[in-house]
Amino acid sequence: MLVSTKGRYALRIMTDLAEHQSKGYIPLKAVASRQGISEKYLEGIIKLLVQNKFLVGVRGKGGGYRLTKSPEQYTLADILKVTEQSLAPVSCLDPWQDSCPRARFCRTLPVWQGLNQVIQDYLDRITLADLIRPDQPGDDYII
Repeated sequence: MLVSTKGRYALRIMTDLAEHQSKGYIPLKAVASRQGISEKYLEGIIKLLVQNKFLVGVRGKGGGYRLTKSPEQYTLADILKVTEQSLAPVSCLDPWQDSCPRARFCRTLPVWQGLNQVIQDYLDRITLADLIRPDQPGDDYII
């Protein structure tokens, strides 16, 4: 499994918004600036997060984005699935692929299924709240 830039940035967006949720709606420009990511690139990721009801946005003065739930209710697996479609380590386990014709007699399939389960279980145990705990590094930006 290789997490794309889109997936990594989605986690950074969500973490940033969780860290600043007490400020209400956060402008995308502020997130882009803090994270050092192009605002234009973030627009596409934000759109996915809004479509999947992870965020809500408001236009105009005082507008921006905010989480729709508390940080404890978002797992990293949920966030990454929005951008990555699948977290499967091999294509034959990808839910969007047709079933593999070799699956019935594939000796390596159990290995990939086990790895897939480990990845899923691990990412399901970590929430956005875990990422913003005060003892976690990350909110120490130097400008």
